[in-house]
Amino acid sequence: MEQTHTSHNGTAASPGAQRRVLVVEDDPTIVDAIAARLRAEGFLVQTAGDGPSAVDTAEAWQPDLLILDIMLPGFDGLEVCRRVQAQRPVPVLMLTARDDETDMLVGLGVGADDYMTKPFSMRELAARVHVLLRRVERAAIAASTPRSGILRLGELEIDHAQRRVRVRSEDVHLTPTEFDLLVCLANTPRAVLSREQLLAEVWDWADASGTRTVDSHIKALRRKIGAERIRTVHGVGYALETPTP
Repeated sequence: MEQTHTSHNGTAASPGAQRRVLVVEDDPTIVDAIAARLRAEGFLVQTAGDGPSAVDTAEAWQPDLLILDIMLPGFDGLEVCRRVQAQRPVPVLMLTARDDETDMLVGLGVGADDYMTKPFSMRELAARVHVLLRRVERAAIAASTPRSGILRLGELEIDHAQRRVRVRSEDVHLTPTEFDLLVCLANTPRAVLSREQLLAEVWDWADASGTRTVDSHIKALRRKIGAERIRTVHGVGYALETPTP
């Protein structure tokens, strides 16, 4: 008899709807723990322990999401991310052993959507995986039901239907998370949104421990659209600056 799996939020998913997660980590203890938790959540899981096998497995298996350690034998997780994203877009959750902001920003720059610093709880990792996959689903729905018109804020142009961004008529490549973050800020230009608000609206994540994720994505977004376009309100959050009428 076929088994029906239930996700962490109680919604049932048939086996045909099971999502594939590729876990790339060279520490057997960590990879086994992650794989066991995700399988318990109803995901199909494959693992890889080095850069080359990760790229080969991703190409052959076509995962829906990648959990990727930065430090790997063969070549590192950043190179894995570049090569996998060149094959096809896939959400990536990056793992790092160091609380190093440079690693985080570089990871976001090569196409990662989120990151976690070791050690982390398996409960939080599973929640982040669910959030990333829901965001992909929302993006697909938005693409199939496009909003009319293009939002123009000075030299910044946001095309909701095509999920494209241009600055001074030049295309800017944003990750799905960066696009959603920009749209969230652009929905209320000049209004200050707290880190907690952004975390809840963009990541569906209510735990304030994730606010550094917001900060790192803001920094990556600034590098792409111009630092002057996002204002920091210290102790509060961020606001999207727009030209004065």
